[in-house]
Amino acid sequence: MGKPSTRRLDRAIQEATRKLGAVRERQMWPLSGSERRAVLAALTGGSYKTIRGKSTAHADQRLETAWSAAETRLIAELTALQIERQRLVREAAREKAAKTAKKSSGWW
Repeated sequence: MGKPSTRRLDRAIQEATRKLGAVRERQMWPLSGSERRAVLAALTGGSYKTIRGKSTAHADQRLETAWSAAETRLIAELTALQIERQRLVREAAREKAAKTAKKSSGWW
């Protein structure tokens, strides 16, 4: 057996890493719909409070919570993809080792 086919997983891992970097830079494109709504609602609430001359502490906290939740989701997604890739590689190595052991012990 050759190398395990991890090309699709590698591509997904690269994409998740790219999304995580974008979220850490506070870019909106990798956010899901609910995360995008939460960020925009916090921004809207903060701007409303700023116009009224009031404290934006609560809106800032909501905004930071929304970004943190998005980052946590992407970290979990990335970890799951990496674990799955490692499982495939380990499984292929186990099969190769079993095949090699069977082949080498066949002569005796």
